[in-house]
Amino acid sequence: MNTPTRKLKSLTMFFPFYNEEANIERVTNSALGVARCVAGQFEIILVNDGSRDQTGKLADKLAARHPQVRAVHNNPNLGYGGAVRRGLSESKMDWVFFSDGDGQFDLDELPKLVSLLEHFDMPVGYRIDRADPFMRKANAFCWGTLVRALFGIKVRDIDCAFKLIPRSLLDATTFESNGALISTELLAKATYAGLRIGEVGVHHYPRIAGEQTGANFRVIANAFKELFQLHSRIRAEKVANLTLTSPA
Repeated sequence: MNTPTRKLKSLTMFFPFYNEEANIERVTNSALGVARCVAGQFEIILVNDGSRDQTGKLADKLAARHPQVRAVHNNPNLGYGGAVRRGLSESKMDWVFFSDGDGQFDLDELPKLVSLLEHFDMPVGYRIDRADPFMRKANAFCWGTLVRALFGIKVRDIDCAFKLIPRSLLDATTFESNGALISTELLAKATYAGLRIGEVGVHHYPRIAGEQTGANFRVIANAFKELFQLHSRIRAEKVANLTLTSPA
């Protein structure tokens, strides 16, 4: 693990978990190791999103074992966006980092994001070589192209779950997406707020345990529905802001 050029005063790390009993302990231990290197004070939040396996019980055991770890539970399952929004709302520190609970990212690469803070307000990762099936990567390409055109987001990997978010953004806005759109909403509102978003490549590894979710037709259709609803809301916010700031 590379040591960042600066250390964060305080950091929340959170992870959404849905039926990840085979991954939750490994991800938590990895998070504990890197958090101690990049932040003076930290908390780790395990978001159990209505899991039907032993994920919830393991989250509670990890929280009892480590004072910096906290487990929260969505009941019923709220979907990926709902789990991310829960993590954002539960976070207490100056900086908030989240990644997926499936263990496909190397959390030791978090210092790469911290180093970007010398020049950017919100560092995000992009997958150097996405370890997903071809159709999933093709769908992501089409989705990213549409999102960048609609919102003017200058980020190559919209849905990369490796983001470091400033507290100022979370305090200034609310997030509404319950599905896969949550990353788009984060980036769109950061762009609208004028934050300088910087990217760095991070590695993405094949899933070694558990089952992948989120690629079924219903999830994809709902994401497109939410996308155009978000676009309408942000356009309305821009018009309202122009009205409020225009001279009399």
